[in-house]
Amino acid sequence: MQDSEALGSSEVDVAVVGAGAAGLAAARRLLEQRSELRVIVLEAAPRSGGRAHTVDPPEVGGPLDLGCGWLHGAESNPWLSIAESHGFHIDRTQAPWDVQYRDLGFPPADQRAYERASSAFYARLAEAQRDPVDRPQSTLLQADDPWNELLNAVSTYVSGAELDEASIHDTAHYRVHGSDWRIIEGYGRAVARFGQDLPIALNTPVTSIDHGWAGQVWLETPRGTIRARAAIVTVSTNVLAAETIRFVPALPDKVAAAQGLPLGLANKVFLSLDTPDELPKDAHLIGNVRAARTGAYHLRPLGRPVIEGYFGGRLAHELEAAGEAAAEAFALDELSGLLGADFRRRARLLTCTRWGQVASVRGSYSYARPGASGQRASLAAPVNNRLFFAGEATSPDAFTTARGAYETGRRAADEVLSHLRG
Repeated sequence: MQDSEALGSSEVDVAVVGAGAAGLAAARRLLEQRSELRVIVLEAAPRSGGRAHTVDPPEVGGPLDLGCGWLHGAESNPWLSIAESHGFHIDRTQAPWDVQYRDLGFPPADQRAYERASSAFYARLAEAQRDPVDRPQSTLLQADDPWNELLNAVSTYVSGAELDEASIHDTAHYRVHGSDWRIIEGYGRAVARFGQDLPIALNTPVTSIDHGWAGQVWLETPRGTIRARAAIVTVSTNVLAAETIRFVPALPDKVAAAQGLPLGLANKVFLSLDTPDELPKDAHLIGNVRAARTGAYHLRPLGRPVIEGYFGGRLAHELEAAGEAAAEAFALDELSGLLGADFRRRARLLTCTRWGQVASVRGSYSYARPGASGQRASLAAPVNNRLFFAGEATSPDAFTTARGAYETGRRAADEVLSHLRG
């Protein structure tokens, strides 16, 4: 039940703000535990799924994930069993990120040198995690190391931000380990399917949340006021930090926590291939291993006739601001430098993402600024047993992932259920 049918009453037991992975998990958990509850999910966008979004370009002959695409820590990832229970299929091919196709632009001797530099960097990172004072990860780089730029590039893929912006302490808490697998029909499609029968009101942004009433929360939307006994807020930290939703009374501690946990930016550009068979299935290239401003390119993911380019951090911001033609040109310049000058005549832009310009999200996934690692718990803390918070940024150990979003949605739902029983 979605959109107009869902918004049938102005009074509910629980209002969930946001229909991404966290919001859908929260609503599902509430209704599984107490089917009699009146629950509404309020979503600003015209679709559910949040940062999980699958599209089906006809020229590709298969789905593409514009948002999250990998089941990280797949063996224990809850989305694995959810996807399989809905009839989706799992590709268990090993992620190709550590292998440079044909060693192009990255000869074996350089690869070994980078592996040594990377191992040493992450050893220093593990040691620095025990320091009492947090600091930027960039302080662990060794002066004049020729591989500092590639270490920075990898940070932009992992965090959506460079090492000088990211906390050392926060890395100590990340606990997602295991294989990286894919959902053949699309991660975004699996998330949307998971929520397809939930009461979701699309195109319904929440503009203010008044939690000053005794026993009630009032949520203002363009379609009217919703009165609830409790509300679960799952919107992104960039939306919270911008105070797009006004809290009454104000919640300066939540805004400060969100500002300490901004969304990094990682965007994708998909290039359609005229002669896909010239490239192998599921191969990988780093565009320029000597630069921090470089793309990571997945060649023919799942055998499809595309290249999926991935840009993060400052490069992603620059290309997003410049427009899709700039993203296409950058990718083609890097790829033709590796695959031959005539390659650019056999590839063209299919689509690209601009997650920073999506008003209901404003970025990709959260990282902690130096000194802000503890803000994840602060952001997750309930307010007066009426307001509850979820989303990947509130996860203590699976932040940046749809898995973390799901787990925090269930956690927030359980907090609400405990409150309602009380």
